[in-house]
Amino acid sequence: MSTRVGTGFDLHRLVEGRPCILGGVELPHPSGPAGHSDGDAVLHAVADALLGAAGLDDLGTLFPDTDERWRGADSRALLTEVVRRVGAAGWRPINVDVVIATEGPRIAPHRAAMRAKMAELLGLAVDAVNVKGKSLEGLGALAGGSGVAVQAVCLLER
Repeated sequence: MSTRVGTGFDLHRLVEGRPCILGGVELPHPSGPAGHSDGDAVLHAVADALLGAAGLDDLGTLFPDTDERWRGADSRALLTEVVRRVGAAGWRPINVDVVIATEGPRIAPHRAAMRAKMAELLGLAVDAVNVKGKSLEGLGALAGGSGVAVQAVCLLER
């Protein structure tokens, strides 16, 4: 058996009037992540972690924002395609760990739903997917609820 670790990172500005979709779940919030797709920074970071561990192209290369086919794309479908590609390369996810840093929507009330949705998309048990929300304590460019930053780590095995 062989294992690999991958990391992913994504960052999106929060924009008034956009749906707030994070971790495949729509959160009640007046602003949501801006992006060419639905802007789900959580699923984007997870997808890049999987792709990196498998030694495949990154999310932006596979689904470029210069291609109109991906405008408004559902990130759940993008992650499903990434999981398929990772599997075709001979790898399968073992676990995923995600940190969501924002002063926008509160993450804690939605952690269970995010974990369940990502576990479903990744073909994992819920206890193999973790989500943590972190406040930015009023520091940096994302202070005041202007954005969301996500770090994801995954383990793959062959």
